[in-house]
Amino acid sequence: MTETPKSSRRSVLAAGGLALTAITLGLSACAQEDALAKQAKAGDNKNYVAGDGSVTEFAAAERKSGIQIQGTLFDGTAVTPKDFLGKVTVLNFWFAACAPCRVEAPSLEALHQEFKSKGVQFFGVNLRDEKATADAFDKTFGLTYPSFDDKDGSVLLAVSGLVPPGAVPTTLVVDKQGRVASRVLGEIEKGTLKALIQSAVAE
Repeated sequence: MTETPKSSRRSVLAAGGLALTAITLGLSACAQEDALAKQAKAGDNKNYVAGDGSVTEFAAAERKSGIQIQGTLFDGTAVTPKDFLGKVTVLNFWFAACAPCRVEAPSLEALHQEFKSKGVQFFGVNLRDEKATADAFDKTFGLTYPSFDDKDGSVLLAVSGLVPPGAVPTTLVVDKQGRVASRVLGEIEKGTLKALIQSAVAE
């Protein structure tokens, strides 16, 4: 049996490596064409991906079953799926080092104050911070609604497919049946989120 010259072997291996690289890059490119990934852009080196503010509304007939969120707020309060029934809920995913989170915080608090008399509840979902950091953020921006301590990712997991991991901030409006009615990827625009909340309240 004729032995393959080493140089030929190297050529075959190199060609195989290039093919594998091409396949890998191709798969990466495909993954990046995912609808959620298309809506994301690079953040500011804080290890998060900032969405572009794109809004998705889900028609009532197309909404999936109610989200099954179980988690604990920073103040120790346990929240279960039944806490989302009968009222509209706004969920904002954030952490303190996220620059867009800081920009949108005053608008979220203003909308919280505007809609709480209509039975709308707001929850932050903090993905990274210790309680002291989260509390300092709330104090800085005057936030009066509570946040989940979600370092274990349980709340994020409950909305898998709706909130891209690492796409912070993301805001969900949840209807009175606990189903996601709309989503904003990235920093909210106050007027847009107000309209989304009003639509869910009117249902």
